[in-house]
Amino acid sequence: MIRKLALTVIGFTGTFLLNAQNQTNEKPLDSIQKLDEVIINSNQIFGSKYVASNRTGSAYYLSTQELKKFGFTDINRALRSVPGVTFYEEDGFGLRPNISLRGTSPERSAKITLMEDGVLIAPAPYSAPAAYYFPSVGRMQALEILKGSSQVQFGPFTTGGAINMISAQIPNTFSGEVRAGYGFFDTQQVLARIGNTKENIGYMVEFLNYGSDGFKDLPNGNNTGFDINELTAKFKVKTDADAKLQQSLEAKFHYYDERSYETYLGLTESDFNSSPYSRYAASQDDRMIAEQIQLMLTHTLDFTKNMRLTTNGYYNKFSRNWYKLDDVIFNGDKQGVATVLADPTTYADHMNIIRGDVDSSADALLVKANNRVYYSKGVQTKFDYHWYGENTFHDIEVGLRYHYDEEDRFQWEDGYSIINQNMSKTSDGVRGAQGNRISSAKAFAAYAMYKLKYDKLTVTPGVRYENIILQRDNFGSNDPYRTGSDLSFRENKVDVFIPGIGVNYAFTNAFSVFGGVHKGFSPPGSSDGEEAEESINYELGSRFAFGQLRGEVVGFYNDYSNLLGSDLAATGGTGSLDQFNAGEVAVSGLEVLLNYELLSNNKSFKLPVTFAYTFTNTEFLNSFGSSDDLWGEVTEGDELPYIPTHQFNVGLSLEHTKYELNINGRFNGEFRTIAGTGSIPDTERVDSNFIIDMSAKYHFTKNLSLTGNIINLLDETYAVSRVPAGLRPGHPFGGNLGFEFRF
Repeated sequence: MIRKLALTVIGFTGTFLLNAQNQTNEKPLDSIQKLDEVIINSNQIFGSKYVASNRTGSAYYLSTQELKKFGFTDINRALRSVPGVTFYEEDGFGLRPNISLRGTSPERSAKITLMEDGVLIAPAPYSAPAAYYFPSVGRMQALEILKGSSQVQFGPFTTGGAINMISAQIPNTFSGEVRAGYGFFDTQQVLARIGNTKENIGYMVEFLNYGSDGFKDLPNGNNTGFDINELTAKFKVKTDADAKLQQSLEAKFHYYDERSYETYLGLTESDFNSSPYSRYAASQDDRMIAEQIQLMLTHTLDFTKNMRLTTNGYYNKFSRNWYKLDDVIFNGDKQGVATVLADPTTYADHMNIIRGDVDSSADALLVKANNRVYYSKGVQTKFDYHWYGENTFHDIEVGLRYHYDEEDRFQWEDGYSIINQNMSKTSDGVRGAQGNRISSAKAFAAYAMYKLKYDKLTVTPGVRYENIILQRDNFGSNDPYRTGSDLSFRENKVDVFIPGIGVNYAFTNAFSVFGGVHKGFSPPGSSDGEEAEESINYELGSRFAFGQLRGEVVGFYNDYSNLLGSDLAATGGTGSLDQFNAGEVAVSGLEVLLNYELLSNNKSFKLPVTFAYTFTNTEFLNSFGSSDDLWGEVTEGDELPYIPTHQFNVGLSLEHTKYELNINGRFNGEFRTIAGTGSIPDTERVDSNFIIDMSAKYHFTKNLSLTGNIINLLDETYAVSRVPAGLRPGHPFGGNLGFEFRF
């Protein structure tokens, strides 16, 4: 009876997923497997497409095969096929993405829960979540995207959803791989990985190098690219297979270092139109130096096959110094670069200095050292138990987490002159004068979620609890040794319950309806009395399978009672990170995902096509004034900036045992850069674009393959944003050749 019940409830999922798995050369799961008996690894949300498609909320799983199709290194390109995900690019390589899930504020991906192996991975997830560090997708085994209801398990950001990146796992047998590629703009990638499990011990070691000289041009010919190195190591010990209590202990070490020559300085409208890949001379010394260390210990205890306790201890340290042009001075008039580029006519003299068209006086250019160190550490545990009734399946999951994070900001500003388009330092800034403070957060989180399956119905109610203490110690601009002579302190406390419920009903094995409602939450800043971001979120959707057509259609509505904006330099603000109240906002939309196999009866070839579409409508329900450049002065009825109304993605693959060819086209609709309504003014608009990428593989043997990729096949010139300061171009035509060797 139970086996029949499990099959009935998940039968549709098996049918739906079979097509998706065939598209990615994955081995289909046994359709009569009792999925209910599988407890998902605590480092994963779903663990497979099969489980993702069985949730009561909208979810998506990008497998290893899908990530390898195009050899993704840019997270933006990896996520383009997932409906409900919007983003705007910045550097063309995805180093610091700006991702939104279902209309959340996209800037620096600060309003979604970001995880690697089930652990929070943003630099300081509660006190400073802006993603100045983002894991390299090139080393990931899979990506999991959770939207909609039933996400009380993952926080603190519960409005739009969560993204979990699954790093390479320890293999069951001795195996490894080497991937390498080289192409346009001296862009290169090398990944080497080896691992094994033998009796009670397993290990995996991995190295990744990814770099480029960049596709932008400085007058002096300096590098505008980046170089990233990563080392990951895992070691695992476990009990004997016949032990009464099955246990394992896994240690993970990850090291990351980056040197990138990126800038906040974009281009004016006229300069972008004439020379979109140029950079101004005043950005020649801009650079980011960053280093990240992650330590993680995971203990798993299986009391029985139906009961598991998993505990993670984690420590992350991320240090970075983004040294970049911040202000320009002409005749004593000091202006920020965002202000100058927004109005180059009024500030023509400042603009001439930025371009290097004139020789400047000493200290005409002020280059800020945005020097910060982030710490994130904690311990989390999850208990999972399921059992069977006569005609029912029950599962209860309870989780606890104690977490601490902080951002230590210690910044200064050096003076430069520019002569003959070459910059020279003319003064050293006072250390700490441009930011000398520590922001921190202590958080205790707990959740409980219950799953009930009866016949064709699945219900998953749950509740999350967050208790947060946010603090800031500001030492002031004249206390570089932090004696506390001018110390100011502020504190804010949050205590909140976050409920949610999801429902799925399978009418047949080929048609089901799901939906839910949950509370959206985002932590406030450290200002005393500042309220958290809250919303009530609804979704209703269907999964279906008709012949070779498989699909999912979801409608959603997010009703914000208090939307928060953040003052980020990355979005043209002052960089204070202070949050401000944007009031009531309504975000609604439609997500469509379709898969179709064009050669279903052909045994030699497969020709799957996929289509994903996202419609997003946003509206402020009240008026307010904002000094932050991202929002501007907001009037009731205005649309949110940086959220396109329409976007779609089309993918087509030709697959054969000896080779494969993949083509992908993404349309990103126009969007406004300042809140408003009606037609978008030219100076506040980023135009729509349609970008086509291609990839190909030829398999010499089962172990060795030749790979090739083309980015922006039609060589479209397009803008991706107007922030941090001026227009920024997307990646031009580029390509690379490489190989994959597996053993």
